[in-house]
Amino acid sequence: MKLWGGRFSKSTDKSVDSFNSSIGFDARMYRQDINGSIAHCEMLGKQGIIPKSDADLIIKTLGEILSDIEDGLIEFSIEAEDIHMNIEKLLIERIGDIGKRLHTGRSRNDQVALDLRLYLRDECEKIRSHIKDFNNVLIELAEANIGVVMPGYTHLQKAQPILFSHHLMAYFEMLCRDSERLLQCIERMNVSPLGSGALAGTTYPLDREFAAAALGMKGITQNSLDGVSDRDFAIEVCFVMSMIMMHLSRLAEEIILWSSGEFGFVELDDAFSTGSSIMPQKKNPDIAELARGKTGRVYGDLIALLTVMKGLPLAYNKDMQEDKEQVFDAVDTVSATLPVFAKMLSTMKVNKSNMRKAAAEGFTNATDAADYLVKKGLPFRDAHKVIGEMVAFCTAENRTIESLSLDEFKGFCPLFGDDIYNAVSLENCVNLRDIPGGTSLNQVKSAIKNAKRRNSLLYPTIR
Repeated sequence: MKLWGGRFSKSTDKSVDSFNSSIGFDARMYRQDINGSIAHCEMLGKQGIIPKSDADLIIKTLGEILSDIEDGLIEFSIEAEDIHMNIEKLLIERIGDIGKRLHTGRSRNDQVALDLRLYLRDECEKIRSHIKDFNNVLIELAEANIGVVMPGYTHLQKAQPILFSHHLMAYFEMLCRDSERLLQCIERMNVSPLGSGALAGTTYPLDREFAAAALGMKGITQNSLDGVSDRDFAIEVCFVMSMIMMHLSRLAEEIILWSSGEFGFVELDDAFSTGSSIMPQKKNPDIAELARGKTGRVYGDLIALLTVMKGLPLAYNKDMQEDKEQVFDAVDTVSATLPVFAKMLSTMKVNKSNMRKAAAEGFTNATDAADYLVKKGLPFRDAHKVIGEMVAFCTAENRTIESLSLDEFKGFCPLFGDDIYNAVSLENCVNLRDIPGGTSLNQVKSAIKNAKRRNSLLYPTIR
């Protein structure tokens, strides 16, 4: 007989048990469920809603159940439907009627809302730690290659020379924003819905703030209907997971391109590459490709959860059981991707000479040639036209800007002097961009120093 079966004259059909059960995926919240029950029970005893001795026994037994679960001694039952009923069933089996007092003043609706908040809070903090580790790899890679020049791109066309370290630190900024978003998620989800009951609150004199504080939560939900039906926090977590994967996917795409023979900018370590079943020469960037592919999976989790929630009336509906598999999958995917991606980056060989050679091609110094003329007094639009004509000439002659003689330079514009050669050198093209956020050696060194400080703080958690 189900713990809720008093109103029913029949047992549920076996196919219903299977279809209705969530224990196959919500069992992972066992620790959060037990911790939530302990806090609730402490409050019941403090308030005199149940005898203090009963509360103490329930709390003691819940601790024993937690230990048994972690020791692999518990097998959950599909007939008990979910993690909440499984643990309550175990409790009653061990201490009898006293265990039946635990659910006083509580519904599975506010219980599951609490468990999911607690679980995602913990997972978000773990992912922030993964981001910190990933950012450390970016910083180390940037520092180890501090003077390496590469072409910067727009439209996947060579644009201007930049430092490879500057390119890497762009991803540091992206992931810092992701860490901030996770912290904001944690802050918003870190309120307790316990006391909302099924939807309308409860007639018992609960101390909701006490239970929330016992769980390290900053406060309580302010509306019982919202308390049990809100899944904004889960959707927000899926969104941030999608953002993290989007950033990783962009870097993955670049790693895939850079490791190709056409670019030859990097070579992935053998331990983080795979081969072909038919082509012996192949060395494939499968880790990067999987990260790129799994991004679509996480996007799907977000869209699925948004779709589940879009038409639900207040308050709780069974549809909301579908929230967990989506957000769990998103969290699991990010948790698996960040560490292996970081290891792939840390073992990657950077082909510095190939990067510099590529930066010297494709007229990446054309903007600097135009800036040279502007500094000589020519309006920028006129300078832009002059250099455009020069690039067209060099393209037709298969030459570079710096290969032109001074007479050839003057043939395009009399303002050119001997100092043009220094102005269009790759080093000057990079180092003259010496403003905050720029690609100069000075600015990138400063950015790396600042990044070390920021990453060591990891935006401390609110608890």
